[in-house]
Amino acid sequence: MNQYSYLVVGAGLFGATFAYETAKRGKSVKIIEKENHIAGHIYTKNIDGINVHEYGAHIFHTSNKDVWDYINQFAEFNRYTNSPIANYKGEIYNMPFNMNTFNKMWGVITPEEALAKINEQRQEMVGKEPRNLEEQAISLIGRDIYEKLVKGYTEKQWGKKATELPAFIIRRLPVRLTYDNNYFNDTYQGIPIGGYTQIIEKMLDSDLIDVETGVDFFANKDQYLQDYPKIIFTGMIDQFFNYQLGTLEYRSLRFETEEVATANYQGNAVVNYTDAETPFTRIIEHKHFEFGSGNDQKSIITREYPKTWQKGNEPYYPVNNKVNNGLFAEYKELAKSESNVIFGGRLGQYKYYDMHQVIQAALKTVKQELDR
Repeated sequence: MNQYSYLVVGAGLFGATFAYETAKRGKSVKIIEKENHIAGHIYTKNIDGINVHEYGAHIFHTSNKDVWDYINQFAEFNRYTNSPIANYKGEIYNMPFNMNTFNKMWGVITPEEALAKINEQRQEMVGKEPRNLEEQAISLIGRDIYEKLVKGYTEKQWGKKATELPAFIIRRLPVRLTYDNNYFNDTYQGIPIGGYTQIIEKMLDSDLIDVETGVDFFANKDQYLQDYPKIIFTGMIDQFFNYQLGTLEYRSLRFETEEVATANYQGNAVVNYTDAETPFTRIIEHKHFEFGSGNDQKSIITREYPKTWQKGNEPYYPVNNKVNNGLFAEYKELAKSESNVIFGGRLGQYKYYDMHQVIQAALKTVKQELDR
C-alpha cells in the first residue's frame, strides 16, 4: 500500500479542484496526468508575451457568486466580455443574434421591425413539427439567419448535414432584441490575467499533493486499482471499462496555431466562419483575450477544425444524443461495481460542462466523499 488517500487521474480542472479540497482537509493525493503538462484543456502557454489557449478559447462565465469567488482565489480576472463575430463569405455579423445582426442582415432598426421580419421568415414552419436541425432552426429564427449563420458552422461542427441532425440539438437559439454583443447573460465573466495554467498550479501547490505528468493510467491500471484505496477518474468512462458495452461517441478538434507578423490580425478574439466552404469553424486571436497586450509587433492565431473522433484522438465533446446517453446510462450502472472509483469531469460523467460547472461538480463530489 502507498501513503496516499486518493489517486486522481487527470490534472484538469475537475481533478485539481478535488485534489485542492482534499489536501485542505489534510488528506494526501497523488495525481497522474497523461499529457506532459497540467491544466487539461484549459492549459495556457505564454509565447512571446501572449497567453495562448492551447486547446481553444476558454472564457470563464457564471452567475454563481460562490463559484466566481472560488476561482478568484487563484487568479485576478480581467473584464473581458465574449463578443464573437461571424464571417460569412466576407460579410461580418455580430453574435449572438441581436439588433446589430438584424440591422446588417435586413436593414431593420427597431426591435419591432426585427421581430416582424423574424416572424415572417418563420412562417414556412408554422403548423409543422421540426423533423431535423434545419427545420428546428428555421422554426426558431427563419431561413436567412439559418442559411448564413447556422447551417455551415453547424455542419462543420458535427460533421453531418443539418437535415441529418436531430432537432433537439438546437432547442433554442439566443435572440436579443437589443444592440448588445455580449454572448453570455451571466453576472460574472472574464479571463484570468496571466492565463489559466497558474490557477491549476496554485491549486496543486501543496505538500500533500504529488503530481506526475506523462503517465498513462491504462499502462498500469490493475496496479493502481490495487494500490490506492480510492481513485478519482476523469478520463473516458467507456475506455475505463475497455469499451466492453460499446464505444461512446465524441467530437474531436484539430488546431493550427501560427505566429503572424502583425500586431492585430483580425480585430477580435473569436471570429466564427459560418460558410460551408471554409474548412475551419473559427480563428482565435489570443492577445485580444487580454485586450491586445503581450506583443506590439506580433500576434498568435489558432484555426480550429472539428474532426470525427476515433480511438487515439483527443475527445473534446460528448455527443449527447439518445443512443449515446442510453449507452452512458449502462456504463454508469456498471460503474457501481467499482466501489473505489469515482468518475468525474466532462469525460467521466459524459456531459458537456462549462468551467464553472466543472468546479460545481467537483465541489459536489468533495462534499459527498469527504464531508459526510
